[in-house]
Amino acid sequence: MTQPRSARPFYQPMRPRRRDEPHRSSTPLELFFDLCFVVAVAQAASNLHHDVSEGHLGHAVTSYLMVFFAIWWSWMNFTWFASAYDTDDDVYRITTLVQITGALILAAGVPRAFTDGDFSIITYGYVVMRLAAVVQWSRAAAGDPAHRAAARRYAIGVTVVQLGWLLRLALPEEWGIASFVLLALADLLVPAVAERPGMTPWHPRHITERYGLFTLIVLGEAVLAISVAIQTGIDAGNHGLWSLAAAGAVIVFALWWLYFDRSVEAPDQLPYSLIWGYGHYLIFAAIAAVGAGLAVAVDHERHIGHLSGVAAGYAVAVPVAVYLITVWMLHIRRQQHGAVVVAFPVVALLALLAPLGPVPVHLIALLLFALVTLTVLLRQRDTLPTRAPAGTDPA
Repeated sequence: MTQPRSARPFYQPMRPRRRDEPHRSSTPLELFFDLCFVVAVAQAASNLHHDVSEGHLGHAVTSYLMVFFAIWWSWMNFTWFASAYDTDDDVYRITTLVQITGALILAAGVPRAFTDGDFSIITYGYVVMRLAAVVQWSRAAAGDPAHRAAARRYAIGVTVVQLGWLLRLALPEEWGIASFVLLALADLLVPAVAERPGMTPWHPRHITERYGLFTLIVLGEAVLAISVAIQTGIDAGNHGLWSLAAAGAVIVFALWWLYFDRSVEAPDQLPYSLIWGYGHYLIFAAIAAVGAGLAVAVDHERHIGHLSGVAAGYAVAVPVAVYLITVWMLHIRRQQHGAVVVAFPVVALLALLAPLGPVPVHLIALLLFALVTLTVLLRQRDTLPTRAPAGTDPA
């Protein structure tokens, strides 16, 4: 719990938080950190929209996946560290503000990464964030003897990989994608290696809440696309955009509903927690891409894009399908059974066929509405009390 300002020390040993701490919730500093990432997510989604609308599909998808990895990985590393070691002293706050500064630098570099393939500014912002993270892990190593080996591995691993990102800037342009993939895999391996001496004391319910909050952030990008569609429809007197905005709203509402329909806690065992945590990259990236896809659909409706109707439909259908399959793998298969387990991949497949029809966005909205209806009906059935057989005493 956040201490009163008068009682907060400037510096104190970084002790671990308890994994079973009751009422563990996001702090104002964590929420502020998330808010600053809104800018980066908005930049990535906006540039994806413009590239796809112009017909540069290969470049758009590659750039988006690379940029979004940098955004997501920076957010995720802070989130898991803060769950385990948020001391909320002044040094911790200052170090976190440095990380936020790095996030803003990263966001400023997103347009150049899309247009010129220049990741230098993103890398500089990433360096600021990661060096601040090394400071945090070094404090954790000093203040938590029980997890000192893990904290040191984090500090060393982050430093080594960060040097790799800096050296990547000097590589020839044709090595760009291959070197990015290699270094991204190295970044992903750091937690897998560092946590093996003994998992750091991150809080499963707190992590679940933090991931839910970031889901809301990326959903906000899709809401923005709907708002723009409505505004454009009003300004242009285009009644088709009103219908498209309504279908987009149903899609976004359904994405929210399907993620938050039932409470799902982050797994507390290392292999499964890594799969769950890493798998959310696809969920977050897909939701933001849905917003970009809806903006592409608006451009097509206004006849200002350079895509066919089928391609514009796939700009929405593909991220929706990726979202459904990933939620199915991480959430649905873990805790549900029966028809709903089958329905998610079936609806994902039908969504990929929707662009072949006349009104793809509306068809996708209808499919997601049907899936939400099914999940609600099955949940109600599962929660109804079992009726006692005739002739028996309910007591």
